[in-house]
Amino acid sequence: MKLSKFLILIALISTYTGFSQTNKKDSTAVFILNKMSAVINDLESVTFNLSHSEDVLDADNNIVKKYSTSELSLSGPDKLLIKSQTEDGNLGFWYDGEFITFYNYDENNYVTLEAPETTIEMIDDMHEDFNFQFPAADFFYPAFTQDFMEQFDTIKFLGRKIIDGETCYHIMANNATLNVQLFISSKTYLLPKHFVIIYKNKSNIQYQSTFSNWSLNPIIPNAAFDFLPPPTANLISILKKS
Repeated sequence: MKLSKFLILIALISTYTGFSQTNKKDSTAVFILNKMSAVINDLESVTFNLSHSEDVLDADNNIVKKYSTSELSLSGPDKLLIKSQTEDGNLGFWYDGEFITFYNYDENNYVTLEAPETTIEMIDDMHEDFNFQFPAADFFYPAFTQDFMEQFDTIKFLGRKIIDGETCYHIMANNATLNVQLFISSKTYLLPKHFVIIYKNKSNIQYQSTFSNWSLNPIIPNAAFDFLPPPTANLISILKKS
């Protein structure tokens, strides 16, 4: 569908919803989320960058911001590569459909584990067993919109906003403990640009990420997802969370 026709549909739907404060699941917002999710699920491969900021509480219960950046590459249903620069160090994560490897560049140590057959299954298992957090993983779940609608009591379309010079559709969702705001690029492919998570039950601390440098369906060699230990790197063990 051409973008002009899509914008006409947005306008028509908006006319009927009227952005009503009593409309708990705004059809305009759901339409945009469905389009975004469909584009992402149709991708055979993708690379993009993320910049993050995260609020943490210090020993005196003050909110302190921590910053990090990540480069992500995904290919097919079973390939993932993440390289992150954080305040705690430089980290890498490789998944090739059989094994997952976590590598600490600063300490020159790594751990390799057997993995499920798909990226989604691997992410679920790693979160459940080790509490690993994968940046922006939710956007790549096939049932993203359905899960989003089930998790939140209200979902609203708040119009267009400018993020880093790019016009985006602004969507806000709320439940008892979370306020989530998504900014979806209004360009042809409707890719996520920015999101904010506010934890209402944790002093309103926030987690934010901004997407950039999207490359859709690039050719990524399978070898890029295979981890080769650097010289003198130490193999370590890892314990499941209790």
